[in-house]
Amino acid sequence: MYITCLDLEGVLVPEIWIAFSKESGIPELKRTTRDEPDYNKLMNWRLGILKEHGLGLKEIQDTIAKIDPMPGAKEFMDELRQICQVVILSDTFTQFALPLMRKLGMPSIFCNELIVGKDGMITGFKLRQENGKYHAVKALQSIGFKTIASGDSFNDLGMIKQSEKGFLFRAPEHIIKDNPDVKAFTEYSQLLDAIKETIEADN
Repeated sequence: MYITCLDLEGVLVPEIWIAFSKESGIPELKRTTRDEPDYNKLMNWRLGILKEHGLGLKEIQDTIAKIDPMPGAKEFMDELRQICQVVILSDTFTQFALPLMRKLGMPSIFCNELIVGKDGMITGFKLRQENGKYHAVKALQSIGFKTIASGDSFNDLGMIKQSEKGFLFRAPEHIIKDNPDVKAFTEYSQLLDAIKETIEADN
């Protein structure tokens, strides 16, 4: 039995931190996991910028409320869930994810947790575990699933390469170039067809 594991930001919804960068007028916050492979380093840097500007959880959540899934993402998810189980593996946080999950039809998501003070300021973050996407795929495989994975960033490569089949989706050129063994797609129809072909070939 196959289960498809998808990244969230950049694959199904726009990048939250890029949207917040535009909303807040802080260009430094545009930096994402497409640019920085060390997630702890990236998040600690982001939290330092938020503290410097006196911005907390509410300001980010106000931005998230305005974010819609990418055109075609909801339809892609609806069709994909007709042919296999789907789980979203994301390095985002539960405090960010819920409004976006509602707009995608409430798929399952495994993500992380922010540590927020009583004043609404974000003081830290708690990862489920280091390299969580890779370990989630390994765990699913350990209970008898075959996995297909797709994402767009450095932090998706572990789950993509560990899976029986993995694809890049709307990844930047430098990641595509560095991973010539991984097929790269830009359209949901292409990704859906590739997933279908993988499952059908195994039946």
